[in-house]
Amino acid sequence: MPSQILYKDFSCFLKEYFNFKVQKISINAGFACPNRDGTKGWGGCTYCNNQTFNPEYCKTFKSVTEQLEEGKVFFARKYPLMKYLAYFQAYTNTYGEIQELKQKYEEALAVKDVVGLVIGTRPDCMSDDLLDYLSQLNRKTFVLIEYGIESVYDKTLERINRGHTFADTKDAIERTALRGIPVGGHVILGLPGETHQEIIKEAAILSSLPLDILKLHQLQLIKGTCMAKEYMDAPNLFTHYNVDEYIDLVIDFLQALRSDITVERFVSQSPKQLLAVPGWGLKNYEFTAMVKKRMLEREAYQGKSF
Repeated sequence: MPSQILYKDFSCFLKEYFNFKVQKISINAGFACPNRDGTKGWGGCTYCNNQTFNPEYCKTFKSVTEQLEEGKVFFARKYPLMKYLAYFQAYTNTYGEIQELKQKYEEALAVKDVVGLVIGTRPDCMSDDLLDYLSQLNRKTFVLIEYGIESVYDKTLERINRGHTFADTKDAIERTALRGIPVGGHVILGLPGETHQEIIKEAAILSSLPLDILKLHQLQLIKGTCMAKEYMDAPNLFTHYNVDEYIDLVIDFLQALRSDITVERFVSQSPKQLLAVPGWGLKNYEFTAMVKKRMLEREAYQGKSF
């Protein structure tokens, strides 16, 4: 087992592109979602509440520039020499007229010390025309596309009202990678109806795709969402992992994952007041330390069983 590297983390990935520290600044650019406005569906994904990952400065009445400048002030207290990636995070950030999209991306890149873009979106909302533009942009600056994958199983995607299939995901990732654009994905571990074995199998399926980065998140039940109501009505349909169980699930997933895929994070942190079910009360860095400790105990490392 390689003693120094248990898994490939995000800092290793960033060092491949930057020789200085960079920090993502989240932006809410006011985009909608085709799963909310009737284009694909109504009500959005059953687990979704964008309040759970929008910082306080991310308000749609503020311009992209204003949000970035406020984010820079927040982070500069700790790291005055930091550079930044504009992270278009809320909802679907490739859903709109291409000229509007270009204007917002280029506004972000015009802000001092912003050295690249991270664009979060759905796999069914990426046109070839937009990819061609982003490919050209990627030749001049850093661009990372982050797709909401959530699950590789169509039965799950349908159950959570995702509005697209895994075939859409595969297609979008392959078209993005083909243009030389770094591509990431977001997966939720513990969605209802998925067994431990199925979750681990996801790692092998995702490893077959040209992914550069994965974000793993535990399932969080947020007040006011359809999934929270579903849980309250029928909790027996859910697998509720405690911390130790989820740590072992993450490690099993990592061992089945291709070793060169960057794993950006293992958990997400929603505001306590928004959680319908109590969380674990752990910061991301605390959970990561626990994962590393358990990996050493288990002599585990990313890709061991790939």
